[in-house]
Amino acid sequence: MTNAAVKWTREHTLAAFHLYTLLPFGKLHHRTPEIQQLAAWEGRTPSSVAMKLVNFMSLDPQIIASGRAGLSGASNQDKALWSELQHNWDAVAEEAANAYTKLANSHGVQSDTALLQTLVEEIEEGRTRSAMVQVRVNQARFRKAVLASYDATCCISGLRHEKLVIASHIIPWSEDTKNRLNPQNGLCLSALHDRAYDQGLITVMPDYKVRVAKSLAEITGDSFIAESLQRFNGQSIQLPERFRPSPEFLAAHATKFGYL
Repeated sequence: MTNAAVKWTREHTLAAFHLYTLLPFGKLHHRTPEIQQLAAWEGRTPSSVAMKLVNFMSLDPQIIASGRAGLSGASNQDKALWSELQHNWDAVAEEAANAYTKLANSHGVQSDTALLQTLVEEIEEGRTRSAMVQVRVNQARFRKAVLASYDATCCISGLRHEKLVIASHIIPWSEDTKNRLNPQNGLCLSALHDRAYDQGLITVMPDYKVRVAKSLAEITGDSFIAESLQRFNGQSIQLPERFRPSPEFLAAHATKFGYL
């Protein structure tokens, strides 16, 4: 039985936030199956869950700046959760994913994360298997969040195909243990642009404009490089609907490769 008045505990709020990060912008409504499922697990109405997700929007500076501020009913608990995210995204994101998985398991359902973990456990061997499984699961969470925000579209080229784009970390996984799962530390890039970005042949400046390395820009007579890389120099990327890449993270990448 559902009840719109069911109290929003921290665990329920975290589970809702986990869903918020993974669903595309256009699916934050009560007709979405994943929202209906979470509502059933929590014993509340789908409209109640959808409203919670939209309230998260009202805390996102990018959403506010776009004029789509969402509802105005964000609770103190929602605001506190958002504040926690800014200090250590990974810790809160993992807690949220665990809350979601716990609810799923309690209703005899394997969440996407649980299914992924089972698959990886069948592949990995040795003493480090548990750690490797967690890394794979976290990488899958990050990918889902970034692709949902960018609608699986390369923010440089406009290529839109889930199997041909990559959730690229701005600051590498190994260099920032608090923002590995933070979609604001991500760009959705084609495989080619991901490789070029990783090697510093291109960067995205804090003003969201693409810069091509001098060594690449000076290549002449190569039509493929001209069309696929050089022509984007100075152009603005296509910004995501949520979780705009952090200018601070972008500046760190640009500085590392000598653009700043």
